[in-house]
Amino acid sequence: MRYVRFESSRGPRWGRLHGEEILPLSSAPYLCPDPSGEPSVPLSSVRLLAPVDPGKILCVGFNYRDHARELGRPIPDVPNIFMKPLTCLTGPDSPILLPAEEGHRIDYEGELVAVIGKKAFHVSEKAATEYLFGVTCGNDVTARDMQTPSNQWTICKGMDTFAPVGPWIETEADPDRLSICTKVNGKVCQSSNTDQLIFSVSSLIAYLSRYITLLPGDILFTGTPYGVGPVTAGDSTEVTIENIGTLRNPVQKMP
Repeated sequence: MRYVRFESSRGPRWGRLHGEEILPLSSAPYLCPDPSGEPSVPLSSVRLLAPVDPGKILCVGFNYRDHARELGRPIPDVPNIFMKPLTCLTGPDSPILLPAEEGHRIDYEGELVAVIGKKAFHVSEKAATEYLFGVTCGNDVTARDMQTPSNQWTICKGMDTFAPVGPWIETEADPDRLSICTKVNGKVCQSSNTDQLIFSVSSLIAYLSRYITLLPGDILFTGTPYGVGPVTAGDSTEVTIENIGTLRNPVQKMP
């Protein structure tokens, strides 16, 4: 099943996707909503928003073996966790805005994003899939030049629009075996599979829930594979994940 969040005259709305039609829902899908009773809306007639409304954006660094090697880092023994502020969340077809200051290197990082479905605290890895609502596509945009000198990640990964997510949540995809591809201006720059994750989605949910209560709607960026690189104004990024879809975002200068 696929779920979307879309713009309407009444503000952001949730819906269940059936082919090219959206059935409006009364609330977020992970809250077990009923249909709102309104008629279906054509997908082509609405502007899709990020299909999540999280309380937390959690992220994992160096979680593909090839990406760790690319950056000259050893394979980690425990997940390298960081967070992005909610203000960096943006949706499909919305622009990634470059910082107003000139001279920054801004990198794409295509990623699988996990969506938490129910409250999780101290859950086992075996039971973790019960707490996963679904998955979607994400782009962990990073100001690389600001990350490397100081090794701090909050600003370089947390600028406004630096967390595109979408186009929808898919609840039936196997997160452990999905091909993932990132393109810039139509050229393949990243190509891998989630079976190359160092820490699986289930192990990440179990690990995080030892220390942090995960709530319905929270999201987890699960790491990026080999092939990260820079984008500039005028570029277009596409993150495509098997059985989910494609997240597209143009890159623009800050107005």
